[in-house]
Amino acid sequence: MDQVVENAARAFDLLPAGPEESRPGQSAAQRLRTDPDTVERDLMKLVLTIVELLRQLMERTALHRVDHGDLTEEQEERIGLTLMTLQDRMEELCDRYGLTLDDLNLDLGPLGSLM
Repeated sequence: MDQVVENAARAFDLLPAGPEESRPGQSAAQRLRTDPDTVERDLMKLVLTIVELLRQLMERTALHRVDHGDLTEEQEERIGLTLMTLQDRMEELCDRYGLTLDDLNLDLGPLGSLM
């Protein structure tokens, strides 16, 4: 599990890319990159990654409910419009912070991609 956390931290530029950048005995707090110029963008990347993961889970759940006939036509329409609006807002926020939706798909090393 520690490897997963390290890979996620590297994806957000919180840890150095490799052992050549770290020193023996260096704590995790000392390895954090705290560049004030990128902290807002890095935080938004983390937040948007979580929101995108939840959006995709909501979309899959909605499709599952539609396939099983659990929703009325009105509910299907409302869910569809909500998911499209959320997708548009995600794209707007990514544009604002210079990110793409692909940037939000973290590489978790041996576990593969997050999304």
